[in-house]
Amino acid sequence: MSSSTSTLFSPIRVGNMNLQHRVVLAPLTRNRAHADHVPGPQAPAYYSQRGSIPGTLLVTEGTFISQNAGGYDHVPGIYTEAHVEGWKKVTDAVHEKGSFIFLQLWALGRTAETAVLAKENNSPHVGASPIPLPEAQKQKCHALSPQMKSRPGFDGVEIHGANGYLIDQFIQDVTNHRTDEYGGSIEHRARFALEVADAVVEAVGAERTGFRISPWGIFNGMGMADPKPHQLRKRKLAYIHVVEPQTSEHNSDFLRDIWNGDEGSTFISANGHNRKSAIETTDNKGGLVAFGRSFMPNPDLPFRLLKDIPLERGDQKTWYMVGNLTPTGYSDWPFASEYSQQQTSKF
Repeated sequence: MSSSTSTLFSPIRVGNMNLQHRVVLAPLTRNRAHADHVPGPQAPAYYSQRGSIPGTLLVTEGTFISQNAGGYDHVPGIYTEAHVEGWKKVTDAVHEKGSFIFLQLWALGRTAETAVLAKENNSPHVGASPIPLPEAQKQKCHALSPQMKSRPGFDGVEIHGANGYLIDQFIQDVTNHRTDEYGGSIEHRARFALEVADAVVEAVGAERTGFRISPWGIFNGMGMADPKPHQLRKRKLAYIHVVEPQTSEHNSDFLRDIWNGDEGSTFISANGHNRKSAIETTDNKGGLVAFGRSFMPNPDLPFRLLKDIPLERGDQKTWYMVGNLTPTGYSDWPFASEYSQQQTSKF
């Protein structure tokens, strides 16, 4: 099979969406929202550019479910009418391109406290030391249901259960030292994640719900010695989005066995993919592949991958221009000279 006829560039049904290829925009925090957490003025252009190939699945940057769930500046929220109106402009722009967009729901948990400490000490929050999971964080996110029932045009929602934030803090034994029904065994540690998933499914439907996990992640003080027994109990969702291990000694095939297939959920693989690894992954293991950093300076990434056009490398200095509401380094990246609407008909 030639690379241009790879499974990566073939259609797939995910939930109730008919995608035209398997390249997914991963959630990317860009800190480009207004100070009140309303999506910034360039957000519609940014997302619609990356949905310019019809039938593309986009996952938004992490979006705070409430004021108390946040802690980082210029990150969007979804808990006020102004937030809803801001996101409606984004979803409308994406749908005009014929693509799909899921909203990633985010609650920081104990890292909200490290974010405050970092700001007080004028240091980057990514280097702050983790704080033990407080007893008070046994909240069940009941506020999700009314918010999601009035979601502003999103095709679905992705629950952020990765990277050491609130849900991951319950799942991982390195942070969950509780002795009640939410701690101890994996069945107890997974209880909170399952309750959140069930609440979202009840609000929007299983076919509109995705879940992101990072069993091998070490960010924010995570890192279980043996993450294999610690997957969520099987749920019928639109997809499970897995941050894959970075070393060859581990793989996610046991999760694929659980989640792939007619009775499972579509598997999205993430973590440092390039064209070669994405083609090999989809051809040999199926599912979809999410790209993060490569999508930033390449708004037409699926087209470039299909045609094997060299990618723009981008500029790391523009990744987190906190509070910058201009297009610079965000929505001003050019499309490939070979790109045209007619050329996208391959998908």
